[in-house]
Amino acid sequence: MTRWLRPALLPGAACVILCGTLAPTAAPAEVTRQSEAGFVAGGEIDIAGRSPAQSWAVLLQPALWWNPLHSWSGDAANLTIEARAGGCFCEALPAPHGMAGDAPHGSIEHMRVIAAMPPKLLRMSGALGPLQGEALTGTMTVELKPLAGGGTHLVWSYIVGGYSRLAMADMAPLVDKVLTGQFARLAALAPDAAAPAPAGKSARDDAEGR
Repeated sequence: MTRWLRPALLPGAACVILCGTLAPTAAPAEVTRQSEAGFVAGGEIDIAGRSPAQSWAVLLQPALWWNPLHSWSGDAANLTIEARAGGCFCEALPAPHGMAGDAPHGSIEHMRVIAAMPPKLLRMSGALGPLQGEALTGTMTVELKPLAGGGTHLVWSYIVGGYSRLAMADMAPLVDKVLTGQFARLAALAPDAAAPAPAGKSARDDAEGR
């Protein structure tokens, strides 16, 4: 099992609040449907002090909010999202310790963008973490809605289905906890946390030498 979903890491990941930031208001995330063929997970959270446009800018920079313990490289700085149809939520893999060269040694495509409607909706397709090794498909939708008086109401869902050697009854709550933790980290960032979106190559382009 990859470090993306090690059970020992899950309890802390479910309720991450960054030090010195405003704690967001969240409705309990949950697995709403489940069978041997797949599951549906989702939740919602209010983000104070950040407009949907500002929240969109943060969403597109997973290096700022994705928990590095749930990555393949162990470093969220290697994660990028290209917000266009066909764009990649990718991770560059550094060369193993002791290997010469600074260029990425490989890459992972976590998900592919199938709908980008800034600053309202981002939809991606892909099986995350250990689900990637199974015959599964997953669709993640993130919606950003304005709150009265300012702020953003973020709603997310992740629908997984197909054939898997992994028991969905075991995987569904684990995946839900990991993703709940990721979006809690995003919401807990300071309102001015987002930097301008990085220009140039994506993680996939760097890893493939383009």
